[in-house]
Amino acid sequence: MSYWQMQKLVGLIIFSIFTSSTVFAQSDSLLRAQIKEIAKDAKGAVGFAMLGIENRDTLSYNGQLHLPMQSVMKFPIAITVLHQVDEGMLTLDQLIPIDKSDLPETYSPLRDKFPEGNVSIAIRELLSYMVSLSDNDACDILLKTLGGTAVVDAYMHSFGIKQIAIKASEFQMAQAWDVQFTNWTMPKEMIRLLDIATKPNFLSKTSHDYLWKIMEATITGPNQIKGLLPAGTIVAHKTGRSGTNDGIAAATNDVGIITLPNGKHLAVAVFVTNSAVDLPARESVIARIAKAAYDYEIAK
Repeated sequence: MSYWQMQKLVGLIIFSIFTSSTVFAQSDSLLRAQIKEIAKDAKGAVGFAMLGIENRDTLSYNGQLHLPMQSVMKFPIAITVLHQVDEGMLTLDQLIPIDKSDLPETYSPLRDKFPEGNVSIAIRELLSYMVSLSDNDACDILLKTLGGTAVVDAYMHSFGIKQIAIKASEFQMAQAWDVQFTNWTMPKEMIRLLDIATKPNFLSKTSHDYLWKIMEATITGPNQIKGLLPAGTIVAHKTGRSGTNDGIAAATNDVGIITLPNGKHLAVAVFVTNSAVDLPARESVIARIAKAAYDYEIAK
């Protein structure tokens, strides 16, 4: 190859790289603009972050806002329980005695099944109730078993998830409106936690497999991240939702991992905070943002 041919080849390579970078940058800008437009329909604050688990591409919109988690906090609680299982402090088959005082009136399929308590439930079953069904009483029973919210908070911070605070149980959040805001995170930090939790060496294989099994089995929020995705799309996720106060919903959230048609994975976190619209409208915002992220990722 002559000198001039070599120079031409180098030039073409540089042009190709520059063109590809420009196209991706334009695509990022278009997606961010699309999310910004969708977010207007929430009439509140919307935070979003995404990460391609394999390709490491990231994008966020208000990704550094401190936003209330509500039941999204059950994801880090589950991770902490499974960490203690791996450390030999607990076992998945360990039976936890439950009496009526452990079952205050709240959203709890566990309480519906055992209204009087007087039963012992294995930790694996409590985890399933807490994550897949978003059971509030199961959550607080597991928090008590761990030693309280401070244990979860400290464990998250110990491996670098600093932008998260877990200070109140489900029961405590139910006592006063403002308490829920003490349990917060940032969308970008939740994406980091999702990413870390996908790593096969983060938990033991048994704990890793069980975590993602119960995340995939989540039945809450079918109209949120999953709402507009193709039928059969695998989504391992955790939802979180507050009540309303004077027509304002403090939190409507969904975070999780979407399995793409090519077998790769996309982590997404969508938080809708202090929204003045009804639940179907809030869920539509989450669904449309998740679908936009999904379409963006599979178009690459």
